[in-house]
Amino acid sequence: MKNPAHDRYPSRIDRTRYKISRMQILTLDNDNRHKLSDILAIDGWIVACLCAAWCGSCRKYGENFKMLAQRHPQVQFAWIDIEDQADLIGDLDVDNFPTLLIQRGDVVAFLGPVEMDLRLAERVLQAQMTKHPDELLAEAHGSSERRHWQQDGNLLRRLTDLQT
Repeated sequence: MKNPAHDRYPSRIDRTRYKISRMQILTLDNDNRHKLSDILAIDGWIVACLCAAWCGSCRKYGENFKMLAQRHPQVQFAWIDIEDQADLIGDLDVDNFPTLLIQRGDVVAFLGPVEMDLRLAERVLQAQMTKHPDELLAEAHGSSERRHWQQDGNLLRRLTDLQT
């Protein structure tokens, strides 16, 4: 299956020309949303923790998320407060905290709640990052749950929709 994102965004070779500075963990706000769009537009990886300021579990998970970010400097990590960023999150159903969203370019590779154990998040991320883009795309359309992720959880599409 061909990845439609590869038609819209620069190829792997072309992407080497782009230099996007990355913060270890980007706390998303209205002024820095473009950073996520820029990374996803060049088929980059984003790992976002969907959380809420009032959530004690999210605050506790923050340390694990920071350690995960330190282990993967090639990936942009983002902390997204679903209430502060309600216009971006929209009707995305986040029932449990913390919820992890892993996306490469236009493909959501994982979207779901995670346990507080850092090792679990590490395994999920590693499993996704070792896959070829065509494999990620095939899996993205392989079940109704994953098709739902592509439709409702896609940060690139949500960010693009907000810019138009």
